[in-house]
Amino acid sequence: MASAPSHGNTAPLILVADDADANVELLVDQLTTLGFRTVIARDAMSAIATCIEQHPDLAILDVSMPAGALGVHDRDAGFEVCRRIKRDPRTARIPVIFVTALGDTTDRVKAIEAGGDDFLTKPHQRLVLNARVRSLLKLKGATDALEESLRRLRELQRVRDDLMKMIVHDLKTPLTSVLATLEMARDGDFGTLSDPLARALSDAEGKSEDLLALIEDLLEVARIEEQTITLQPEPIAPAALLAEILYDWGLRFQQEGASATADASDDAPVFSADKVLLKRVLSNLVQNAISHSSGPVQLAFAARSDPNGILLTVTDNGPGIPPEYQEIIFRKFERVRSPHAPRVRSSGLGLTFCRLAIEAHGGRIWVKSKEGEGSTFYVQLPLEPQIPARLNSRSGESPATGRTGEFGIAVPLRL
Repeated sequence: MASAPSHGNTAPLILVADDADANVELLVDQLTTLGFRTVIARDAMSAIATCIEQHPDLAILDVSMPAGALGVHDRDAGFEVCRRIKRDPRTARIPVIFVTALGDTTDRVKAIEAGGDDFLTKPHQRLVLNARVRSLLKLKGATDALEESLRRLRELQRVRDDLMKMIVHDLKTPLTSVLATLEMARDGDFGTLSDPLARALSDAEGKSEDLLALIEDLLEVARIEEQTITLQPEPIAPAALLAEILYDWGLRFQQEGASATADASDDAPVFSADKVLLKRVLSNLVQNAISHSSGPVQLAFAARSDPNGILLTVTDNGPGIPPEYQEIIFRKFERVRSPHAPRVRSSGLGLTFCRLAIEAHGGRIWVKSKEGEGSTFYVQLPLEPQIPARLNSRSGESPATGRTGEFGIAVPLRL
């Protein structure tokens, strides 16, 4: 390998990989005249090594060159170099131009399949070479800038998440003490209470419990995103599951003036899932429906067979969800802003948890809705959790549920 004279250390570095001295000399002269620095490789192995070691801004490859230990014919060595450059994360963003005397369509197809960015046929004009090199360098510069912006954004996100977790952890301990004190006072441990004071303490205790639930949501979503959500699957009969949801929410439905029905079709199969997590998913959907409806809500639960396993649905007659929000509501901290929905205080984490919990089973969740006509949430689950799992080797607390279990299934989440 050798370097040609440069026009300054800040000029883009171009790799010229060719085993013919005349071709190398011509390209180096043209590129140097155009203001680029060059580095030369005489064979395929040297070309790959140069890309890794010197990370040129662009590579110009001849199709035919000594392949060395690449295990391909010399005739296709350039294509193999390009494939390996594009597969390696260290060199994947280096643009590649093929320069060859061959004008066969097959070679052009091979160049594209190998990941090449452009193709020049000998003899080429210096101005054409200049235009194509500068075009690819400009594109690479924009791509690099975007990648750097994304890296900084991820770093800021990490810092924000770390700060949030630190604050949330610090809030949980004093809030638990406040709750304990309020409970003792409401129970009369500090003396007899008047009715107005008892109601005030009860209200304060309820609001504190809501705040504690928000803190738990924040911590749980963070644990799920960072590590694994531990599944403890068990057989679930759809009709029995829906009946339990109606029973658990019966008193709240009475208080809110809400009504609910459940319909499990005869073909709805018994399936395996983490029942605690699944009930929490359905409860989150119920809570959303009640919270975002200005009047008594009507809910309909259903279960039926699905080609991918089982399909559970939760339908409400609430204000509906605008089309532009139907995808993003499952993202962390996203909330619906609709003129038809009442303003409610929401963490924006409930549906995020639903998505993570369902995806941990290998299923998916989505919504169909029209403003003013209610919403239907769909929960599609396989008959058995499908995401590759490993046995939980640590007996202890589940990061997702706080439950203990010796044989839980820990499922890694990729977000």
